[in-house]
Amino acid sequence: MRRREFIKYTTVTAAVAAFSPVVRVLAGENVKKYAHDMVMLGKTGIKASRLAIGTGTGGFNRQSNQTRKLGLPGLADLLRAAYEQGINFWDSADQYGTHPHLKEGLKGIPREKVVILTKTHATTAAEMKADLERFRKEIGTDYLDIVLLHMMTRGDWPLQRRGAMEVLAKARADGVIRAHGVSCHTLTALQAAAQSDWVQVDLARINSAGAQMDADVTTVVKVLQKMHQDGKAIVGMKVFGGGWLRDRPDENLKFILNLDCVDAFTIGLESRDEMLDLLQRIPAASVP
Repeated sequence: MRRREFIKYTTVTAAVAAFSPVVRVLAGENVKKYAHDMVMLGKTGIKASRLAIGTGTGGFNRQSNQTRKLGLPGLADLLRAAYEQGINFWDSADQYGTHPHLKEGLKGIPREKVVILTKTHATTAAEMKADLERFRKEIGTDYLDIVLLHMMTRGDWPLQRRGAMEVLAKARADGVIRAHGVSCHTLTALQAAAQSDWVQVDLARINSAGAQMDADVTTVVKVLQKMHQDGKAIVGMKVFGGGWLRDRPDENLKFILNLDCVDAFTIGLESRDEMLDLLQRIPAASVP
């Protein structure tokens, strides 16, 4: 490529990248991304696989599709199979009832090789202290990697959950957890997370169609970009719209993989075949 053409090309691609609110333009580079890529989660110092194995599909009342269909040994086997493929990021929650399944899955795997994210509905300091103690016993670990306040809907959640937040901050200082943050289910809650210095990790609903999201795609992406620029780790969820977009997997994988503000993403898997299919689709979808 002649020098003048090169300058013109790079100027145009840089301009497109600067003004696109949604996708990162990869300036002509065919860069493949893989589920097992180790990525840095914001400024937490935590590295995890790009794909997290979700364990809470249809999760409520301490059960989920994974616990109902696979049971303890089945889900543990799936987690270990994922680990063997380089997927070391496991997404759990008290609401899903999958802590014992993670404990079983950890057997034979060095604890420090797995990144465990879990979530709590604790509001007060006392509830949070009790949850941290119980969660560690249920999972069979001395520490937790990431603990999130689960499903924030109110814009004033930092005030309402102050007690729990203070306990998590101390737990991080004491080495009981490595990072803390929130999962959000309204735009006002997401905006509050963006403004909070306490939030280190945000689990955000994001997909190409705006299905089951906090607002339209452009609005949500702008908030996530601001959070990411501020050093917060962004983990995407509802990549397939809670199941509504499962007939468009490649389109939604391409979307999430090319976002400039998402470090990793979680997808709830219910079988080894689903996992292997996804591992093949991700690199194919990552090339613009």
